[in-house]
Amino acid sequence: MKKNKIISSIIVTALAASVVLPGCGLVSTNSEKDMAQVVATVDITASETLSSELKAYESAIEPTNIYKRDLISYFYNVGSSYIQNGYTYSQVFEMLVEGLVNSALITQYSTLYVLNELNVDKAAYAAVTGETEIDKQIAQYETYLLTAEEVKEVKYSYWSSLNSSINSYEQNFIDEEDEEKRGSATRTTPTNVDTEVEDFYPETDSGELNYNIYTGYEGYKLSQSGDYQENGALDGTTKTTRLRAYNAFVNSLKSNYLIKEGEDISEILKLDYIKTEYLAELKSAIVNKFYEIREEKLETEILSDENEEAKSYIQNRYEELVNQQKANYTTSTAFETAMGSMSDSSFILYSPDTTKDTKDANGTFGFVYNILLPFSSEQSYQLSALQAARDGSTAGKARENTYFASRNAILKQIETEDQRAAWFNGATEYAFDATDKVSDYFGDSKYLFFENNVVANDRYEGLKNYIGKYAYNGKVIKNNDETYTLKGEKLDIDGMLSELEAYVNYVLGSDKVDYTVDNGYYTRNDFYTVDEEGKDVVDYSKLVYASGKINVGTLTAETRKNVFVDGDLYKAMSAVNELQYAYTTDTAVLSEYLGYTISAYSTQFIKEFEYAAQTAVKEGAGTFKVCAGDYGWHLIYVTYTFDPNGGNVYGAPDWSKIEDEGTFEKLFFDYVMQSDLSNATTGYRVSIVEEHSSSNTVSLFEDTYQDLMELDNQTA
Repeated sequence: MKKNKIISSIIVTALAASVVLPGCGLVSTNSEKDMAQVVATVDITASETLSSELKAYESAIEPTNIYKRDLISYFYNVGSSYIQNGYTYSQVFEMLVEGLVNSALITQYSTLYVLNELNVDKAAYAAVTGETEIDKQIAQYETYLLTAEEVKEVKYSYWSSLNSSINSYEQNFIDEEDEEKRGSATRTTPTNVDTEVEDFYPETDSGELNYNIYTGYEGYKLSQSGDYQENGALDGTTKTTRLRAYNAFVNSLKSNYLIKEGEDISEILKLDYIKTEYLAELKSAIVNKFYEIREEKLETEILSDENEEAKSYIQNRYEELVNQQKANYTTSTAFETAMGSMSDSSFILYSPDTTKDTKDANGTFGFVYNILLPFSSEQSYQLSALQAARDGSTAGKARENTYFASRNAILKQIETEDQRAAWFNGATEYAFDATDKVSDYFGDSKYLFFENNVVANDRYEGLKNYIGKYAYNGKVIKNNDETYTLKGEKLDIDGMLSELEAYVNYVLGSDKVDYTVDNGYYTRNDFYTVDEEGKDVVDYSKLVYASGKINVGTLTAETRKNVFVDGDLYKAMSAVNELQYAYTTDTAVLSEYLGYTISAYSTQFIKEFEYAAQTAVKEGAGTFKVCAGDYGWHLIYVTYTFDPNGGNVYGAPDWSKIEDEGTFEKLFFDYVMQSDLSNATTGYRVSIVEEHSSSNTVSLFEDTYQDLMELDNQTA
């Protein structure tokens, strides 16, 4: 079972990956000697409340000195944002010192805990030597506290962050030499793009770390960088641009007294600052290991066959959350707010009854995707003229009928094309030639996107709610300068519907899409009906052009779980979502996991969209409708709905599936563990600090940073 790694986020150091400190007075007024002053010293082994088991390892760790450079670096990375939000310098630096002290306490406690848990030989640990104290500590961590695999994870993480930092400098130099810069356009990308799986690191065939830092110096050349050369090097990199970038990076560190004058910068891994930061990363890994050990013990207890009380833990948490949600979701606003965060790691377990207090007894909550095919600039101009004529008239029904009929005539002329040009020529190139890389895909252009995620491998996470087999719809020519010339296929609304039908059927492997269009749509001139009170009102059903269904089955307590797993419900949703990325100009919906929240009551959407979306939601998941609007055509697809009768969304879960990947039960278990472990982690931190923070363990040297506390007086 895959563990949910808890990232400690408590080792607060100025990582080289992000140290590009501004040249303001905060640093420039402090000399190198001043920056080397000790702000605080932390030694948890002096705690009177430290357990005897951990006390036995007191000789294994050294007191931690927190330097003024650490405090200032922390300020630039974190604290400056507090100043912008109205905090005083004295308040901020007091918080930062406390944070650094607490981090040191927790790191030291975690180190002692892991030493004891692994039953490390004290004499052997103490016998480790090194050229410097930092080298000695690094060797101790690498040899006794972390496994070889964990060390490779830390090195890869840290070295890749260094490469990324140098990359940011080098890209500027490459751009200076490149007259044909890439465009700056962007388009929202699916979740997990280029995200490596947890704990990944590249290896050689013999099991060594296949990665190195690229600076341009001997020993750190591109050809010696291993996996970085293939998967990290910038287009256009040369030894010259890399050396310039690395020197700029080093100068930034020097200007902030992080590298001493006279140090040999050609050997990056021998620089004191780099070694210090690497040691900090090792310590961070130990904190994570401490939490992982606690997590494993908790999971073992919960999943133990012998412990019946613990075995009911998840069921109890499930019932607790159901009851909590039942109490919370007494208003539509509260429920809709909760819906906005629903995902495979944030569950809605209970939904309210909407049959009693809505005009329509079948009023239903749900989610929809929205593929917006917009008016062109010229068509928008024509529409504005129609709106001006309508708004300037006192005539009601007649003028509205004229407006809707005229708007429909403009809608009929709308043509759209694939919107993913930014993934070819924008700020980041995501397109790739799928020939010989992907066995099957949909479309003739042969260009897909997100090669790292789409091409089968064990390195990158899969894309969420995204199939990845819909090729660019149009002609693609790759130019000699590595840019692309694109000519998108023009689609009207009927072409868009045909494209949806064809791609979804392709993904599902059979004909599961059916829809009809209103053949009298463009000749209609009356859009009104008479309501139950005898009044003329707009009949929004007459503004729906098409209605259809993807056969994903009826949602029940059991099948609702499939929205998170690899069934037809999930596949259909993911296929339509991919078409959203390809065509919609409503980019806000691309950031929503299941789409827009549709209320069983009134909404903030335009009336045409509200009617079509609510009607579609009542007809169930897989339903889609096309309606008119003042922005263009809306192709609305229902991803998920709740039972209008309310109650427990998933019925009675089968906890025997708790270890089966992809099931709701496993996802819920992971969710509970992550939530509970997060709370437990916070509790661990608080208790460690409360138990071991005292005058015995913490020495503050306030005089060394008093000048920083008094900056308010200088800026007043």
